[in-house]
Amino acid sequence: MQAIAYQNALPISDPRALQDVTLPDPTPGPHDLLVEVRAIAVNPVDTKVRASASAEPGGWKVLGWDAVGTVRAVGSAVTLFEPGQRVWYAGAIDRPGTNAQLHLVDERIAALAPTSLTDADAAALPLTAITAWELLFDRLGIARDTAPSTDSLLVVGAAGGVGSILLQLARNLTGLNVIATASRPETRDWVRKLGAHHVIDHSQPLAQALKDAGLPAPRYVVGLTQTDKHFAQIAELIAPQGRFGLIDDPKPGSIDISLLKRKAVSLHWELMFTRSLFQTPDMVEQHRLLTEVARLVDAGLLRSTIGEHYGRINAENLRRAHAHLESGTARGKIVLEGF
Repeated sequence: MQAIAYQNALPISDPRALQDVTLPDPTPGPHDLLVEVRAIAVNPVDTKVRASASAEPGGWKVLGWDAVGTVRAVGSAVTLFEPGQRVWYAGAIDRPGTNAQLHLVDERIAALAPTSLTDADAAALPLTAITAWELLFDRLGIARDTAPSTDSLLVVGAAGGVGSILLQLARNLTGLNVIATASRPETRDWVRKLGAHHVIDHSQPLAQALKDAGLPAPRYVVGLTQTDKHFAQIAELIAPQGRFGLIDDPKPGSIDISLLKRKAVSLHWELMFTRSLFQTPDMVEQHRLLTEVARLVDAGLLRSTIGEHYGRINAENLRRAHAHLESGTARGKIVLEGF
């Protein structure tokens, strides 16, 4: 099968950072689907792994998690799917990735893809939708209740992939007052279209920006990027007994969680790979979650967060996509389609 892979962790400017290769076709295990990949998306985790983790000596490392494709074969214990079905999923971080013609995924973390979206539009959603859903409803414990609430949700770095779907979930499935941060005209417009009631500029001190906008202290705050830069401001602006959730990777020692103690604020990490990484008893919840997201998409309540289509799935286009993500200027998701 064709795949895009690498052997050594290298900067994306090096042509060897991602290469077109031919690898053996994979064989499904008991719970696996063998999927013919049609479209993929690129996430920050792709760039982080590529820059830090080399392949096993003599081997190749295949990245990629988001995928839409067709089931070609199933393992002996599979009960949820059958060959020929169109599925979407975000994969597992401890298995080879989706930047390949054929890919194995555990049936418990896959679902039927929404019928109303093209392959490329659908590929933009799985990883970020799982992350945003788990962060809002599992980690922060926000209720799925659309009755108007006096509570607010502040989303720091809202124009990226996770923020783009999180805003939609918060606006359409809760009654919270949704506040997004964005610093450029195009990203401010983007987050408004996705459901933000208010937008403030995260290039300015957040606490003062919130006051200048006449907005009350939010009960919930989500940090999606540069948490180490914004943490002190978040601790200052969050409401007493609030809840703070984050997904990025602050440098060791860069945040002082004792700043949250005086307000009795709780801190919640989200990693959408946890269930598959530890084979948790509730691993099938990601199947159910993606099934529900597909239903909401087909009902017109959620839209694709595709930002840019980078063409066919090959090393050259993936290197461009990684470089764009590393620039910190991406809006929405970057997708690629077809081999």
